[in-house]
Amino acid sequence: MKNTLILLLLLLFAFPHIKAQKDKDYWNNKLRIVSFRLPPPPVDFKPKLVDLNGDGSPDAIYSITRDSIPVLWLDDDGNMTWDDLEGDTKNDCLLIDRNRDGIYGGHGDLIIDWIDTDGDGKADMQIVAEYPVKKADEVWPNGHYMIVLDTDKDDIFNYIDWNSMQIKSWDKSGICDFYMDYSGQSAFLKIHAATYNMEDVRYNWENPFLFYDEDGDGLSEMAIRLVDSPKKVDPNAPSNSYVNQQLTGNVDWVSIAVDMDNDNRPGEEFDFDFTISFRGKGFNYKDQVHKFNNPRLPETDSFFVDPRFRQMTELIYPDHDSAWDLIFNRGEWNQVYFVYDEDDDCNRWERVELYDPLDPFQVGWKGGGVDNHKQSDAAGDRGEWDLDNSGGGKLYVGKFDGRLHLYGAEWGCWRIDQNTDFYQGWDRLWFGLDYNPTRFGTVKYTDKDENGFFDYIEYDLDGDQVFETVIDLKKLGLDDRCEIIDISNFKYKDFTDLMEKQTNDMWDNAMQACKIAERYKLNTSWYAKLKQASSIRERYHKGYWLQLYLYKDLEYLFQRNKDKKSLEKLNKAYYSGNWGIL
Repeated sequence: MKNTLILLLLLLFAFPHIKAQKDKDYWNNKLRIVSFRLPPPPVDFKPKLVDLNGDGSPDAIYSITRDSIPVLWLDDDGNMTWDDLEGDTKNDCLLIDRNRDGIYGGHGDLIIDWIDTDGDGKADMQIVAEYPVKKADEVWPNGHYMIVLDTDKDDIFNYIDWNSMQIKSWDKSGICDFYMDYSGQSAFLKIHAATYNMEDVRYNWENPFLFYDEDGDGLSEMAIRLVDSPKKVDPNAPSNSYVNQQLTGNVDWVSIAVDMDNDNRPGEEFDFDFTISFRGKGFNYKDQVHKFNNPRLPETDSFFVDPRFRQMTELIYPDHDSAWDLIFNRGEWNQVYFVYDEDDDCNRWERVELYDPLDPFQVGWKGGGVDNHKQSDAAGDRGEWDLDNSGGGKLYVGKFDGRLHLYGAEWGCWRIDQNTDFYQGWDRLWFGLDYNPTRFGTVKYTDKDENGFFDYIEYDLDGDQVFETVIDLKKLGLDDRCEIIDISNFKYKDFTDLMEKQTNDMWDNAMQACKIAERYKLNTSWYAKLKQASSIRERYHKGYWLQLYLYKDLEYLFQRNKDKKSLEKLNKAYYSGNWGIL
């Protein structure tokens, strides 16, 4: 007996899976690893299958998942069998009764509907509808209605955390490898509201968010976000009431994000370098109708508090092919915002689209500064604002710094984060305002003569919120006008070509500055780190800084020698981008 007990204990320690085999729940249940699928029912649970239309085959499966949460599978493609434990993710619908009230598609519940629109046996669309615990008078943000379009056929859709039964579209691996399908050639439509608070479920708020895979590598080189903002139509009703939160089929806010140097890669799936955002009257898109096949059993409609998204056979939104033309040729815009990610840390689209024309020095979410938005980068980005759309969304490369600027912008502001200490807004988004910088360098740009080009640059490099250096290009006798770049007909290659030319010019200027500095007997080996660059982005970044350091060293030399003539030539050389003047 004693030997038998010892043997059993040895077996238990040697083969821990023996205990696991006694467990009745699915193995991946609330573990500290990612839950990618709905946990099946316990091994001893027998689901109930029902024939809803009397044709002899099952159409619904009543089952449970982890913690005995009731779930209901509805068969939309007629392939369910009597021995199935669950439906499929090709053309079926899953209803999760999260609050266990016996109503599967009602308040507190989550619904995921997979739709095979072209009949190839694979889902092309996924609709996720989430409802608040109880019906709220305020529309926003009580609920979710999100549609993912699998335009690149990778079978990736929204991400649900099956441990919490919550939508987690923002969960990711590493820096920005999101579990939801943001990468590649993809699209989604989304609103933070319950469907029953929408007058027409064919429209959406982010309608859509488009991702472009321009080189076929499975990553996104461009992203276009189009927003149909609810319009307040009844001033006597609350702004967040049903009547004032309806979509009108009019896009009035657009943001275009571009990876200029195409340096995204696994591990850094998103690396957008700038965004240009248009705001105003916008454009009507009611003619952008996309019809699709949406099979279902009419008998299943009674399961849903709002079955309209199950019944619809069309969506209305600008698609990948039409969006650019609609923005530039149909859109009527009042304002243009431009944001450039100078510290190259923005690995999600919002991080490089959300600087506002507010105070250059105030910092923090809702702090009244350029980083007023919660998801903006506290420091490191450069924002420029054309608040009357006088420049029509055109760009130019400034002679004074070799960088891309917004034509027509009244002013701009760059918060310097040279070493990327304040990382793309993630810190304050999740951990609060304590992660904001307390001191940073600032450069302010102003178009004093109102000709569309910056001619007045102010520097606060010591971070005391006082501009200690002011450069007036007109007083230096320099022409601020530059070649205007019209991006309305740009393809992605035009952006990468522009980045390559801009960067090469900047790097060539930096190398010329080194030669000139050495002619004045300056030791440029102090800047050996800046003189080595192995990528387009490094040449862009280091080319700018190398020129600035050498300019300031030469400025110090000429001031020390009281050489006013050389100092005047230096300023003209640096701010005209022509070091040959020296």
